[in-house]
Amino acid sequence: MASLLYQQIEMLSREKHIEPDVVIAAIEDAMVVAARKYYKTEEPLRAKLNQETGQVDVFAVRTVVEEVTDPKAEIALADAQRVNPSAEIGTEILTAKPTDVLGRIAAQTAKQVIMQKVREAERDTIFNEYHTRVGELITCVVKRSEGPDLLVDMGRTEARLPKREQSRLETYNIGDRVRVVIKLVDRAAKGPQVIVSRADSMLVQRLFEMEVPEIYDGTVQIRAAAREAGERTKIAVASRDKDVDPVGACVGMKGMRVQSIIRELRGEKIDIIPYNEETVAFAQKALSPAKVTRVQIVDPENKKLEVIVEDSQLSLAIGKKGQNVRLASKLIGWDIDIKSEEEKRREIEEQMTALTAPVTPLTVLAGVGPKTIEKIEAAGITSLEKLAGMTPEQLMEIPGIGEKMVDKIYQAVNLFYETGPEAAAAQAAPEEAAAAPAASEEAETAAPASEETAVAQPASEEAAAPGAEKSAGEEA
Repeated sequence: MASLLYQQIEMLSREKHIEPDVVIAAIEDAMVVAARKYYKTEEPLRAKLNQETGQVDVFAVRTVVEEVTDPKAEIALADAQRVNPSAEIGTEILTAKPTDVLGRIAAQTAKQVIMQKVREAERDTIFNEYHTRVGELITCVVKRSEGPDLLVDMGRTEARLPKREQSRLETYNIGDRVRVVIKLVDRAAKGPQVIVSRADSMLVQRLFEMEVPEIYDGTVQIRAAAREAGERTKIAVASRDKDVDPVGACVGMKGMRVQSIIRELRGEKIDIIPYNEETVAFAQKALSPAKVTRVQIVDPENKKLEVIVEDSQLSLAIGKKGQNVRLASKLIGWDIDIKSEEEKRREIEEQMTALTAPVTPLTVLAGVGPKTIEKIEAAGITSLEKLAGMTPEQLMEIPGIGEKMVDKIYQAVNLFYETGPEAAAAQAAPEEAAAAPAASEEAETAAPASEETAVAQPASEEAAAPGAEKSAGEEA
């Protein structure tokens, strides 16, 4: 007959849904810890529970070896055979340690170890059971609140319903039955490991599976869902049977099926949209109830769309605080930029104006050298209009353009716009002329030997003159 201790172990195992062997192992480990603390020894210890008597015995364990190097863990063959005549090399010799002297402190230590081991085993059991059930719909009871969060009773364990996973339309009282989806199972959490949600889009999908037989049997599929809990949900549905209307199946006769789900969600709006493989057609439907004029793919790689709607439909397409376009973007997985017809028309006009606007080359700038112009053009500024719209900081970012050169460029630009190209060139001419004498002086200094040639040249011109007159007279 099993002892009272073993009966209590079995009762604890059923309550915590863990194996009795786990509890027994915890008790044996606890007794080893208590004995080690009492005897203050480092020798190997082992505990064994006798299921019939309920007695937990503790033994010092030593291994039989030929040559002893660690007396605490090893024993010579001759010494071992005096205890156990059949002992061989490798045999373990167990020496009993009295446990009735361990005392109250050792018992308290053992209790703490047992409870810790049981809690760890219980958490492992919960994790193993629930981590494969993420996304499953369950019914639980509100047990108590911890700050803004709620703790709910799932039967086997407690789960946490955080504030962020609650719908803003709902209030909860102790004892309320609520339907939630399992969102996360966290092995490392200090409190309840299971996190449940009333705000996840998976909840809506599971409710549709319960209410719509066609979804449950796979005829109609929910291909995408986007939700802002307490406000609006959009789901995209498709049918595997061409004779079954997916939207009609979800709405039900006189809207009975969808109304049942709306009541469960405390009045949250639900848009049911036919799924389409083509992004453009899908985007048009996703923005319902707004009517879309046209959709254009702007950037396929980064998934960006431009949607044009009539002026009267713009606010409806965007929705309250941008909610409609935000949910549509989540649903189709593309970024959506919505514009009205008027906005698009103005944008096109601005583009046309920019294309037809006169482009003035940088060479008209008086006083700015060609090398400086090359540096500016290398930075992508090829017209005077672009240059005039730049800040000094932007100009100084161009390699080779310093603060003094920026001042010179701005003076040239201002001069051009104030006086026009001809006047700017004329005003810059004296500066260029003033630089000319310096250049001629440098030339004279560089070549003094050329004076004789310069003096002899007029004589040759005079000598050539009579011949020229003569030939002219002959022609006459």
